[in-house]
Amino acid sequence: MEAFLGTSIAVFIGLVVCVAGAAAYMTGQAIAKTWRPLWQVLAYCLLLAVASRFFVYALFDGRMLLVTGYLADAAVLCGLGLLAFRITRVRMMVTQYPWLYERSSPLTYRCR
Repeated sequence: MEAFLGTSIAVFIGLVVCVAGAAAYMTGQAIAKTWRPLWQVLAYCLLLAVASRFFVYALFDGRMLLVTGYLADAAVLCGLGLLAFRITRVRMMVTQYPWLYERSSPLTYRCR
């Protein structure tokens, strides 16, 4: 697995999932709260994955220019960013337009 990620599993979970994942989650929330489009979450999370790869390289002597490691970082960060975007957007739609929409799950809403 280290050959795929370019670092150990512990570093991947600690740095990428926890630290950079929290940043990706907050990015998704911020983009949703300002009513910006979904594609911006992807763009910012891809840039965040580059920063994450650099921190893996600089702090833990991982491989920076490893395509599979970058794709794994980008997939995790984009997933967390998109999840936060959707949760925030559903909450905003339900609270701002309560006469039109009701929450049907944490990720969806429906017309009343």
